Amino acid sequence: MRLFVDTSVWSLAFRRDAPPAVPELDCLRRALVGGDLVFTTGFVLQELLQGFRGPRAREKILDHFEALPLLAPERKDHVEAATLLGACRRRGIQVGTIDALLAQLCIHHDLTLLTTDADFERVARIGSLSLWRP
Repeated sequence: MRLFVDTSVWSLAFRRDAPPAVPELDCLRRALVGGDLVFTTGFVLQELLQGFRGPRAREKILDHFEALPLLAPERKDHVEAATLLGACRRRGIQVGTIDALLAQLCIHHDLTLLTTDADFERVARIGSLSLWRP
């Protein structure tokens, strides 16, 4: 499987206290141990680094992300993300700029999005976004 893991799942995985027992974390663990391809982008890395405090948390995140392929959006991704966002808005679905871009990266690279963010469920109804489901 080729997964793109959203910030919502990584945030749960990096919590100091015991991470909750959610199927998305089980999927992430299986993917990492099983050798599946897990992708990220600089936006997810930045969001995680901004959300966690202290040098140990920072080093843990950087160490884990060092091995992951980092996708960089192309011009076309920004254009298509704006188109996707516009289609969502016309149907009354609010989606943020970054979430639209993350969805577009998944569509462009044929990746399955692993997320706990319900906003992506609504985005998937509009376009060809593939979501992981338990």
